[in-house]
Amino acid sequence: MIKVLKSGLFSTIQDKGRFGYGAFGVPKSGTMDLYSAKLANTLLGNAATDAVLEITMTGPKLKFEVESYIVICGADISPSINGEMIQNNKVYSILKGDIIEFGKLKSGLRTYMAVKGGFKTEIVLGSQSYYKPITINDSITKGDVLSFNALTTKSKPSKLFSKLKLIDFSSEIINVFKGPEFELLSNLQKDQLKSAQFMVSKLYNRMAYQLSPLINNDLKSILTGPVLPGTVQLTPSGQLIVLMRDCQTTGGYPRVLQLTESAINLLSQKKERDILTFNLIEFP
Repeated sequence: MIKVLKSGLFSTIQDKGRFGYGAFGVPKSGTMDLYSAKLANTLLGNAATDAVLEITMTGPKLKFEVESYIVICGADISPSINGEMIQNNKVYSILKGDIIEFGKLKSGLRTYMAVKGGFKTEIVLGSQSYYKPITINDSITKGDVLSFNALTTKSKPSKLFSKLKLIDFSSEIINVFKGPEFELLSNLQKDQLKSAQFMVSKLYNRMAYQLSPLINNDLKSILTGPVLPGTVQLTPSGQLIVLMRDCQTTGGYPRVLQLTESAINLLSQKKERDILTFNLIEFP
Protein backbone atom coordinates (compact mmCIF):
# COMPACT_ATOMS: atom_id res chain seq x y z
CA MET A 1 0.00 0.00 0.00
CA ILE A 2 0.98 3.61 -0.55
CA LYS A 3 -0.17 6.44 1.70
CA VAL A 4 -0.65 9.82 0.03
CA LEU A 5 1.03 12.44 2.26
CA LYS A 6 0.59 15.26 -0.28
CA SER A 7 -1.54 15.11 -3.41
CA GLY A 8 0.37 17.33 -5.83
CA LEU A 9 -1.42 19.42 -8.45
CA PHE A 10 -3.40 16.70 -10.21
CA SER A 11 -2.50 13.02 -9.97
CA THR A 12 -4.81 10.24 -11.13
CA ILE A 13 -4.87 6.48 -11.51
CA GLN A 14 -5.05 5.64 -15.22
CA ASP A 15 -4.82 2.57 -17.42
CA LYS A 16 -5.42 2.21 -21.18
CA GLY A 17 -8.98 3.52 -20.80
CA ARG A 18 -12.62 2.51 -21.36
CA PHE A 19 -13.76 1.02 -24.63
CA GLY A 20 -17.18 0.17 -25.97
CA TYR A 21 -19.17 2.80 -24.09
CA GLY A 22 -18.98 5.73 -26.53
CA ALA A 23 -22.62 5.23 -27.56
CA PHE A 24 -23.53 6.08 -23.96
CA GLY A 25 -21.41 9.23 -23.93
CA VAL A 26 -18.64 7.74 -21.80
CA PRO A 27 -15.15 9.12 -22.61
CA LYS A 28 -12.29 6.71 -23.21
CA SER A 29 -10.03 8.39 -20.64
CA GLY A 30 -6.78 6.50 -19.93
CA THR A 31 -3.22 7.79 -19.73
CA MET A 32 -2.65 10.99 -21.67
CA ASP A 33 0.81 9.84 -22.81
CA LEU A 34 0.16 6.18 -23.53
CA TYR A 35 3.72 5.59 -24.68
CA SER A 36 5.39 6.75 -21.46
CA ALA A 37 2.92 4.74 -19.37
CA LYS A 38 3.57 1.66 -21.50
CA LEU A 39 7.30 2.19 -21.16
CA ALA A 40 7.02 2.27 -17.36
CA ASN A 41 5.03 -0.97 -17.31
CA THR A 42 7.41 -2.61 -19.76
CA LEU A 43 10.46 -1.81 -17.64
CA LEU A 44 8.81 -3.50 -14.65
CA GLY A 45 7.60 -6.50 -16.60
CA ASN A 46 3.99 -5.49 -15.96
CA ALA A 47 1.13 -6.03 -18.38
CA ALA A 48 0.50 -3.12 -20.75
CA THR A 49 -3.00 -2.85 -19.25
CA ASP A 50 -1.78 -2.35 -15.67
CA ALA A 51 -2.79 0.92 -14.05
CA VAL A 52 -0.20 3.61 -13.31
CA LEU A 53 -0.19 6.92 -11.45
CA GLU A 54 -0.35 9.88 -13.85
CA ILE A 55 1.26 12.96 -12.28
CA THR A 56 0.76 16.43 -13.74
CA MET A 57 3.31 19.25 -13.36
CA THR A 58 3.64 19.10 -9.55
CA GLY A 59 4.11 15.71 -7.95
CA PRO A 60 2.69 14.15 -4.80
CA LYS A 61 4.49 12.92 -1.68
CA LEU A 62 3.99 9.18 -1.20
CA LYS A 63 4.92 6.78 1.60
CA PHE A 64 5.29 3.08 0.81
CA GLU A 65 3.95 0.73 3.49
CA VAL A 66 5.35 -2.40 1.79
CA GLU A 67 8.31 -3.30 -0.41
CA SER A 68 8.05 -2.99 -4.17
CA TYR A 69 9.78 -1.88 -7.35
CA ILE A 70 8.94 1.34 -9.18
CA VAL A 71 9.71 3.10 -12.44
CA ILE A 72 9.01 6.71 -13.36
CA CYS A 73 8.69 7.64 -17.05
CA GLY A 74 7.58 10.72 -18.95
CA ALA A 75 8.13 14.28 -17.76
CA ASP A 76 11.13 15.01 -15.56
CA ILE A 77 9.69 16.33 -12.29
CA SER A 78 12.88 15.77 -10.25
CA PRO A 79 11.80 12.57 -8.45
CA SER A 80 13.54 11.44 -5.27
CA ILE A 81 13.51 8.56 -2.78
CA ASN A 82 14.05 9.64 0.83
CA GLY A 83 15.52 12.91 -0.43
CA GLU A 84 17.98 11.32 -2.88
CA MET A 85 17.41 12.19 -6.53
CA ILE A 86 16.59 9.33 -8.88
CA GLN A 87 16.43 8.99 -12.67
CA ASN A 88 13.50 8.50 -14.96
CA ASN A 89 13.25 5.24 -16.94
CA LYS A 90 15.13 3.17 -14.35
CA VAL A 91 13.90 0.46 -11.97
CA TYR A 92 14.30 1.19 -8.25
CA SER A 93 13.78 -1.09 -5.26
CA ILE A 94 11.47 0.39 -2.61
CA LEU A 95 11.56 -0.59 1.07
CA LYS A 96 8.84 -0.25 3.65
CA GLY A 97 8.75 3.35 4.88
CA ASP A 98 10.41 4.85 1.80
CA ILE A 99 9.07 8.21 0.67
CA ILE A 100 8.79 9.29 -2.96
CA GLU A 101 8.69 13.03 -3.67
CA PHE A 102 8.87 15.27 -6.72
CA GLY A 103 10.43 18.69 -7.21
CA LYS A 104 11.03 21.11 -10.06
CA LEU A 105 9.49 20.43 -13.46
CA LYS A 106 12.40 20.22 -15.90
CA SER A 107 10.80 18.85 -19.07
CA GLY A 108 7.41 17.70 -20.29
CA LEU A 109 4.25 18.00 -18.22
CA ARG A 110 3.04 14.55 -17.17
CA THR A 111 5.00 11.72 -15.62
CA TYR A 112 4.00 8.14 -14.87
CA MET A 113 4.88 6.08 -11.83
CA ALA A 114 4.38 2.35 -12.20
CA VAL A 115 4.65 -0.18 -9.38
CA LYS A 116 5.42 -3.86 -9.81
CA GLY A 117 2.12 -5.63 -10.50
CA GLY A 118 0.21 -2.40 -11.14
CA PHE A 119 -2.13 -0.35 -8.94
CA LYS A 120 -5.27 -2.13 -7.77
CA THR A 121 -8.22 0.24 -7.55
CA GLU A 122 -11.92 -0.06 -8.36
CA ILE A 123 -12.74 -1.21 -11.90
CA VAL A 124 -15.66 0.72 -13.41
CA LEU A 125 -16.90 -0.13 -16.92
CA GLY A 126 -13.81 -2.21 -17.54
CA SER A 127 -11.22 0.37 -16.48
CA GLN A 128 -9.51 1.79 -13.40
CA SER A 129 -9.09 5.21 -15.03
CA TYR A 130 -10.30 8.08 -12.87
CA TYR A 131 -13.03 10.13 -14.51
CA LYS A 132 -15.69 11.71 -12.35
CA PRO A 133 -18.67 11.02 -12.32
CA ILE A 134 -17.92 7.58 -13.79
CA THR A 135 -15.59 7.02 -10.83
CA ILE A 136 -15.94 8.33 -7.29
CA ASN A 137 -12.59 10.15 -7.44
CA ASP A 138 -11.23 12.52 -10.03
CA SER A 139 -7.73 12.65 -8.48
CA ILE A 140 -5.82 11.39 -5.48
CA THR A 141 -6.03 13.42 -2.27
CA LYS A 142 -4.06 13.65 0.97
CA GLY A 143 -4.81 10.66 3.17
CA ASP A 144 -5.71 8.29 0.34
CA VAL A 145 -4.29 4.77 0.47
CA LEU A 146 -3.38 3.29 -2.91
CA SER A 147 -3.23 -0.49 -3.20
CA PHE A 148 -1.09 -2.65 -5.45
CA ASN A 149 -0.12 -6.31 -5.68
CA ALA A 150 2.44 -7.41 -3.10
CA LEU A 151 5.72 -8.81 -4.39
CA THR A 152 5.79 -12.56 -4.95
CA THR A 153 9.52 -12.58 -5.64
CA LYS A 154 12.45 -10.34 -4.70
CA SER A 155 14.09 -10.66 -8.13
CA LYS A 156 14.56 -7.28 -9.77
CA PRO A 157 13.00 -6.69 -13.20
CA SER A 158 15.71 -7.01 -15.84
CA LYS A 159 14.66 -4.60 -18.59
CA LEU A 160 17.32 -2.11 -19.68
CA PHE A 161 16.10 1.47 -20.03
CA SER A 162 19.09 2.41 -22.23
CA LYS A 163 17.72 0.31 -25.11
CA LEU A 164 14.31 1.97 -25.23
CA LYS A 165 13.61 5.04 -27.34
CA LEU A 166 12.18 8.04 -25.48
CA ILE A 167 9.84 10.74 -26.75
CA ASP A 168 11.51 14.07 -27.53
CA PHE A 169 9.21 16.37 -25.55
CA SER A 170 10.93 19.44 -27.04
CA SER A 171 9.73 18.58 -30.55
CA GLU A 172 7.24 21.08 -31.97
CA ILE A 173 6.04 18.85 -34.82
CA ILE A 174 2.53 17.44 -34.36
CA ASN A 175 1.69 14.85 -37.04
CA VAL A 176 -1.91 14.93 -38.24
CA PHE A 177 -4.23 13.43 -40.84
CA LYS A 178 -6.97 15.30 -42.66
CA GLY A 179 -10.20 15.42 -40.68
CA PRO A 180 -13.66 14.67 -42.15
CA GLU A 181 -14.32 18.37 -42.85
CA PHE A 182 -10.80 19.31 -43.99
CA GLU A 183 -11.80 19.67 -47.65
CA LEU A 184 -14.47 22.22 -46.71
CA LEU A 185 -11.69 24.64 -45.77
CA SER A 186 -10.53 27.33 -48.16
CA ASN A 187 -7.00 27.19 -49.54
CA LEU A 188 -6.07 30.05 -47.18
CA GLN A 189 -7.36 28.15 -44.18
CA LYS A 190 -5.52 25.00 -45.25
CA ASP A 191 -2.31 26.99 -45.65
CA GLN A 192 -2.75 28.48 -42.18
CA LEU A 193 -3.15 25.05 -40.62
CA LYS A 194 -0.11 23.69 -42.41
CA SER A 195 2.27 26.62 -42.01
CA ALA A 196 1.34 28.61 -38.90
CA GLN A 197 2.94 28.26 -35.50
CA PHE A 198 0.38 27.65 -32.78
CA MET A 199 0.71 28.11 -29.03
CA VAL A 200 -0.93 26.19 -26.21
CA SER A 201 -3.29 28.60 -24.46
CA LYS A 202 -3.93 28.70 -20.71
CA LEU A 203 -6.98 26.51 -21.34
CA TYR A 204 -5.68 22.97 -21.51
CA ASN A 205 -6.45 19.82 -19.53
CA ARG A 206 -7.26 16.13 -19.95
CA MET A 207 -10.39 17.01 -21.93
CA ALA A 208 -8.95 19.38 -24.54
CA TYR A 209 -6.16 21.80 -25.52
CA GLN A 210 -7.12 25.20 -26.93
CA LEU A 211 -4.61 26.79 -29.29
CA SER A 212 -3.83 30.34 -30.35
CA PRO A 213 -3.88 32.32 -32.55
CA LEU A 214 -7.36 32.15 -34.06
CA ILE A 215 -7.64 31.40 -37.75
CA ASN A 216 -10.11 32.90 -40.22
CA ASN A 217 -13.28 30.83 -40.27
CA ASP A 218 -16.53 31.10 -42.19
CA LEU A 219 -17.52 27.43 -41.96
CA LYS A 220 -20.89 26.60 -40.51
CA SER A 221 -21.35 24.15 -37.66
CA ILE A 222 -22.02 20.57 -38.71
CA LEU A 223 -24.59 18.06 -37.61
CA THR A 224 -23.38 16.40 -34.45
CA GLY A 225 -20.90 13.68 -35.34
CA PRO A 226 -18.46 11.36 -33.59
CA VAL A 227 -15.18 12.69 -32.24
CA LEU A 228 -12.12 10.96 -30.80
CA PRO A 229 -9.07 11.85 -28.74
CA GLY A 230 -6.87 13.78 -31.17
CA THR A 231 -9.74 15.32 -33.17
CA VAL A 232 -9.04 18.99 -33.98
CA GLN A 233 -12.22 21.07 -34.04
CA LEU A 234 -12.58 24.52 -35.55
CA THR A 235 -15.07 26.73 -33.70
CA PRO A 236 -17.04 29.60 -35.30
CA SER A 237 -14.67 32.08 -33.62
CA GLY A 238 -11.67 30.47 -35.36
CA GLN A 239 -10.46 28.71 -32.20
CA LEU A 240 -8.71 25.38 -32.70
CA ILE A 241 -9.56 22.83 -30.00
CA VAL A 242 -7.64 19.56 -29.83
CA LEU A 243 -9.66 16.93 -28.01
CA MET A 244 -7.76 14.75 -25.54
CA ARG A 245 -8.34 11.51 -23.59
CA ASP A 246 -11.30 12.71 -21.49
CA CYS A 247 -13.11 14.33 -24.42
CA GLN A 248 -16.79 13.98 -25.23
CA THR A 249 -17.86 11.38 -27.78
CA THR A 250 -19.74 13.70 -30.21
CA GLY A 251 -19.40 17.30 -31.37
CA GLY A 252 -20.88 19.85 -33.74
CA TYR A 253 -17.80 21.79 -34.82
CA PRO A 254 -15.99 20.95 -38.09
CA ARG A 255 -13.35 18.24 -37.54
CA VAL A 256 -10.52 19.62 -39.62
CA LEU A 257 -7.58 17.47 -38.45
CA GLN A 258 -6.91 14.25 -36.56
CA LEU A 259 -3.73 13.74 -34.53
CA THR A 260 -1.81 10.49 -34.82
CA GLU A 261 -1.50 8.43 -31.65
CA SER A 262 2.14 9.49 -31.20
CA ALA A 263 1.12 13.13 -31.66
CA ILE A 264 -1.46 12.84 -28.86
CA ASN A 265 1.28 11.48 -26.60
CA LEU A 266 3.55 14.40 -27.51
CA LEU A 267 0.87 17.07 -27.12
CA SER A 268 -0.03 15.70 -23.69
CA GLN A 269 3.47 16.72 -22.59
CA LYS A 270 2.97 20.34 -23.71
CA LYS A 271 1.92 23.19 -21.42
CA GLU A 272 0.87 26.84 -21.67
CA ARG A 273 2.90 28.87 -24.18
CA ASP A 274 4.57 25.84 -25.75
CA ILE A 275 4.79 26.11 -29.54
CA LEU A 276 3.65 23.53 -32.06
CA THR A 277 3.16 23.17 -35.80
CA PHE A 278 0.97 20.68 -37.66
CA ASN A 279 2.60 18.29 -40.11
CA LEU A 280 -0.01 16.89 -42.49
CA ILE A 281 0.65 13.29 -43.47
CA GLU A 282 -1.22 10.91 -45.73
CA PHE A 283 -2.76 7.62 -44.68
CA PRO A 284 -0.37 4.75 -45.42
